[in-house]
Amino acid sequence: QGASSSSGPAVCYIHGGGMICLGPEHYDIPMKTYVTHTGIPFLLVDYRLAPEVQAPVPVTDSYAGLKYLFAHASELGVDPARIALMSDSAGGGIAASVTHLAKQKSGPKIAKQVLIYPMLDNLNTSEDPDTAPFATWSVDDNKTGWGALLGDKAGSDSVPVTHAAGRASIEDLKDLAPAYIDVGELDIFRDEDLEYARKLGKAGVSVEFHLYPGVPHAFETFAPTTKVGQAAVGNRLKFLAGL
Repeated sequence: QGASSSSGPAVCYIHGGGMICLGPEHYDIPMKTYVTHTGIPFLLVDYRLAPEVQAPVPVTDSYAGLKYLFAHASELGVDPARIALMSDSAGGGIAASVTHLAKQKSGPKIAKQVLIYPMLDNLNTSEDPDTAPFATWSVDDNKTGWGALLGDKAGSDSVPVTHAAGRASIEDLKDLAPAYIDVGELDIFRDEDLEYARKLGKAGVSVEFHLYPGVPHAFETFAPTTKVGQAAVGNRLKFLAGL
C-alpha cells in the first residue's frame, strides 16, 4: 500500500562499540536527544558482536533490522521512502556496509545515510604521532576490533565491502544514498573518513562532510556541553530535518 498522508520519516540506528562491545542500552542519551529534537522515531538495532560472531554477521543482522523497519512501515506510520540509516563509530562502518549490501540485494532503498566518525578501514593500523596522544580510540584498539571481526583477514586489502566498507571502489559507491559524514581532526578515523567522502563524491553521491578541529573520537559524547559538541549534534539534526 502507498504511504498514508499521516506517515512520516524514521531512522534505523546502528550503535558503535568497536565491533566488540556496547549495545542499545548504552544509547539512551543520544537517542533521546535525536528523537526529542526531530520528532522522528528511531529503531536501534541490537546486532551480534565480535568475536563471538565474525563478518559479515553484524552487517547482516543490521540489514535484517533495516528490512524489518521497511516491512512494518505501514503499521508503524512510517513512509518507506523516508527511512534513513544512521550510525556512529563501528556502527558507522557497519551502516556503510549495509548500504552496499542493500545495493547488492536491490533494496530496500535507503533515503539518507548518516555516518558519524565511521570505522571503515581495516588497514588503519599505523599510529600517527600527532594524534596518538589524544586518541580516545587508539590504533591498538582498532587492531583489536578489526581482528575480532575479520580474524586472519584483518590485514587483507581484499575483504569485501560487506566486511569493511573502506575497501569500496568508486564503482561500488555509485547509486548509494545521499550521505552525511562527520569526524574530529584528532580521530584516528579522520583520513579514512575523508577518503570515503571523496570517493562517494567521485561516484556521484551527494555528501555533506564536517571535519571538527582539535577534537578526538566521540568528542561530543565525552564533552557534550562544548560548543563543538553542540555544533556537531546540531548539524546532524539539520540533516535529519530534510528527511
